[in-house]
Amino acid sequence: MKGSEQSASTRPKIVVIGGGTGLSVMLRGLKEKALDITAIVTVADDGGSSGILRNELQIPPPGDIRNVLLALADVEPLLSNLLNYRFNNGTGLVGHSLGNLMLAAITDISGDFVTGVRELSRVLAVRGRVLPAAGQAIVLKGEMADGTIVVGESMIPKAGKAIKRVFIEPADVEPLSEAVEAIQEADAILIGPGSLYTSIIPNLLVPKLADAIVSSDALKMFVCNVMTQPGETDDYSVSDHLDALYAHIGHHLFDYIIVNNGEIPPQIQGKYAEKGAKAVHLDLEEVKKRGYKVIADRLVLFRTYLRHDAAKLSQHIYQLVDDWMTRKR
Repeated sequence: MKGSEQSASTRPKIVVIGGGTGLSVMLRGLKEKALDITAIVTVADDGGSSGILRNELQIPPPGDIRNVLLALADVEPLLSNLLNYRFNNGTGLVGHSLGNLMLAAITDISGDFVTGVRELSRVLAVRGRVLPAAGQAIVLKGEMADGTIVVGESMIPKAGKAIKRVFIEPADVEPLSEAVEAIQEADAILIGPGSLYTSIIPNLLVPKLADAIVSSDALKMFVCNVMTQPGETDDYSVSDHLDALYAHIGHHLFDYIIVNNGEIPPQIQGKYAEKGAKAVHLDLEEVKKRGYKVIADRLVLFRTYLRHDAAKLSQHIYQLVDDWMTRKR
């Protein structure tokens, strides 16, 4: 059933949690389905334009929020390109995207970041809601395998060491109340894809958010990354991703794991190998041994970079949610 054929009030409510490019790619496909989407986005980013605006204006980092807004927006390609435009010169402007600056401006006009995101969502005709995980920026820290502590989301993958765990400051940060309510009311909760330690886990370290997810009786799904991330998930299999999540949360959160099992052409693998990345190994028996159900399919497209096939991935997600809702009725 197409999104236009079903009223918003009767659509299954799905909460999607994460950050980064992978989440945005997936949402472009998911918004075409008959789902009531709420995206909860990390506020731990401290690099690039987001990091500068975060430090200078004392606002949550806008970059991941901007990407998700545009993924869910109903706008002409020109406007999308305009908001993603990054200045290449100009004192104080170099590196900033126009969308980040707009979010900073509307935050100043409206008085707070959450209201600013809501207002820009309205302007962009966003299909669904976009919420920061918290109303303030958080500092992400990583404890490496050798015991050293690395401060900052952007610095953790650059440390060149295996990550033992990540943690946030303040540890008792209050989540956005709307985010908690969305999780409590959700029919389905979807986590990933995205950088495991720097985009996904930071959301789950916000105490009341994690509690709400654990106690929810919604369908819970995890979309695993296609490729490992250098400095973050080197040599990780699918079960390694799940073990890292369990180590941080203390619960097996998911009913279904959605993974790519399509072959990646050798020439493409070679391009990624030059940067230290390779395909995430699907160790199916290990995943099943942990009690998860697995949906495996060829879920990748290659243009400039490997990306999830948003249409195919979204169809799997929608089918799982639709089946879940049918069983609940």
